[in-house]
Amino acid sequence: MNILVCIKQVPNTMEIKIDPIRNTLIRTGVPSIVNPFDAYALEIAARIKDAKSDTTITVLSMGPEQAKQALKECIAVGADKAFLVSDRAFGGADTLATSYTLAAAIRKLEQAEGPFDVIFCGKQAIDGDTAQVGPEIAEHLGMPQITYAVEATVAEDEMIVKRETSEGFEVAAVKMPCLITVTKPQFEPRFPTIKSKLKANRVEIPVIASSDLSLDVNLIGLKGSPTKVKKTFTPPRKKGGVIIAEATSFESTEKLYKLLNDANII
Repeated sequence: MNILVCIKQVPNTMEIKIDPIRNTLIRTGVPSIVNPFDAYALEIAARIKDAKSDTTITVLSMGPEQAKQALKECIAVGADKAFLVSDRAFGGADTLATSYTLAAAIRKLEQAEGPFDVIFCGKQAIDGDTAQVGPEIAEHLGMPQITYAVEATVAEDEMIVKRETSEGFEVAAVKMPCLITVTKPQFEPRFPTIKSKLKANRVEIPVIASSDLSLDVNLIGLKGSPTKVKKTFTPPRKKGGVIIAEATSFESTEKLYKLLNDANII
């Protein structure tokens, strides 16, 4: 079985910096981590590999040179191969331009690595929170997709997926090849061993540049991004408010009711 996991190296959300001119994230020099939802996606892929020994996991990321470290972290916890899509021409890409570029890179990989049976993505990246790139990749590739998965298993030519909904969970089946986006499951990603980390650090990560892909230059990078950030700011803190902390929850409820009633809210 051939699995692809798309991952993203994201800035530590406690230390995000914004370019005041371009209104894009400054990644250079900012501590970075593997996007948590992508780590869950990789763990589900690794669990499939545990059950099916003939499984190969490839990880793919689009980003600057420093994203190689995130890919090596993925190799340390179960991935077999890793590729980085990186080029100055891709800088400033929004979700549409990113998904277009990644879809082209996936087609390129399939020519060399063979077709992928399933592509896993995290449901969203914690630096953008759009939840758009995974579904957009599926559209570019013409694949069926299932979103918000918490479990996924293989059954002949189908993936059986347990997905989270606003009302609980549902189980769906989808024919392969397909794309699945993953939200937080009830288990955590596995930890690397010292041996696997040392081995991963020695791996050379191939880079896929714009010249390696058949791309419309008008659809990549900042130029190919219809989404424009006009302004970024920190919302002002709201002042005032009332803290209700009575001796019991019943007394707190009574006080809240009285305050709301006196204010003609209820």
